[in-house]
Amino acid sequence: MIVNTADLCDAHEPSVSVAEPLFQDFGGIESFHGKIATVRCFEDNSLVREALRSPGARQVLVVDGGGSRRRALVGDLLAQAGADNQWAGIIVFGCIRDSHVISTIQIGCKALATIPLKTEKKGAGEKDIPVRFASVDFIPGHFLYADKDGIIVSEKSLIADS
Repeated sequence: MIVNTADLCDAHEPSVSVAEPLFQDFGGIESFHGKIATVRCFEDNSLVREALRSPGARQVLVVDGGGSRRRALVGDLLAQAGADNQWAGIIVFGCIRDSHVISTIQIGCKALATIPLKTEKKGAGEKDIPVRFASVDFIPGHFLYADKDGIIVSEKSLIADS
């Protein structure tokens, strides 16, 4: 199902939060939605890898990377793992790499920018916690909708199949 965030905002404006327009589109799917799952990490993608290698159940993984532009938290192998494990999309408040390949993978992917440097692997971070960036609270179990126009979040589902 194609999501139109502008139409959802028109219909549900009082009940949605709209993320600041900080993100670029990188995935092979431009319009995606699902329940939110979260990871908070800084320049260490161990928990991102763990999440994307687990069943996604059409969720969206929201990664709070602290806005770091020094290391990539997602690359082509993790994006493919996410697609293979039925994740609807990935939002990265940080960087990705392998963007050319990620653009061919059937998963939504938004991030601040690209950088070729991979992360360290120390197992640091937290998962399934509320995170905040781009003036929005991303709470596990709430709903995220994304397309070329942006990202919106709602406590309740805004469309029938969510």
